[in-house]
Amino acid sequence: MPTDGATNHEVRGKTPHHTQTTFRSDDGLKLFSQSWVPQGEVRAVLALVHGIGEHSGRYSNLVDSISHSGFAVAAFDHRGHGRSPGERGHINSWKEYREDARAFLDYVRVRFPDRPVFLYGHSLGSLIVLDYVLAYPRGLAGLIVSGTALQPVGVAKQYLVALARVLSRLLPAFAVSLGIDPSTLSRDAAVVQAYRDDPLVHSRVTMRWGTESLAAIERVRSRAAEISLPLLVLHGEADRINSVEGGTELYQAVSSPDKKLCIYPGGSHEPHNDLDHSTVSRDIVHWLSAK
Repeated sequence: MPTDGATNHEVRGKTPHHTQTTFRSDDGLKLFSQSWVPQGEVRAVLALVHGIGEHSGRYSNLVDSISHSGFAVAAFDHRGHGRSPGERGHINSWKEYREDARAFLDYVRVRFPDRPVFLYGHSLGSLIVLDYVLAYPRGLAGLIVSGTALQPVGVAKQYLVALARVLSRLLPAFAVSLGIDPSTLSRDAAVVQAYRDDPLVHSRVTMRWGTESLAAIERVRSRAAEISLPLLVLHGEADRINSVEGGTELYQAVSSPDKKLCIYPGGSHEPHNDLDHSTVSRDIVHWLSAK
């Protein structure tokens, strides 16, 4: 999708160049996007899809390492997140996430023609990108997933699932707390405090979001063997939001002949923001450089 030039703003300074803009999704919604471009030749582009309740501005550790290694990074805020419009934590259908991702990648390919594009998804973003490649398997050089959301902790109890399905039909926009303890995101106290203080973070999701997300989990789990792209799976061993077994399950299920699983001992939910984030970034750069 073409960018809306009226909202384009570029900030130039030291490497990388930081650009903020918007692009339109299929239903006309303008979604906030930003990119970081190194000086000189761009080796490839990492298209980043963030998690639930957060935004694209929380990946500075990853952006710094990737961009200083010759890779461009592009990211966007989901509808209902960060600086994008929409009801916080609500979707009418999972298709909205899928088509937003497609529109974002269309924009990325226009912005970076003839460059390989790798798709990166964290947590909710991992579910979005996995579902996306099942629907649109062509046009990507590889896939990276972090904090894989195939086995979320404590949300799939049968009575809660049944209640969510009823309320999703009757009160689809009824919102509840995510119940995320910020201390489970990272072992770095500064990261935890920054999350608590971040005005762009939200903590509520709706009944429709819940049932659509559960359906997406089951769809991806049942069809994971269809995924054959080069794949890098990253997961903190002590992740208390999405169980590490979800990352292992995905790694074992996909048919990708080129796949790698990195589990970080003692690691929390956000490997890119954890105490060993430099190791995580180095693993990502090495993997991208080998493609």
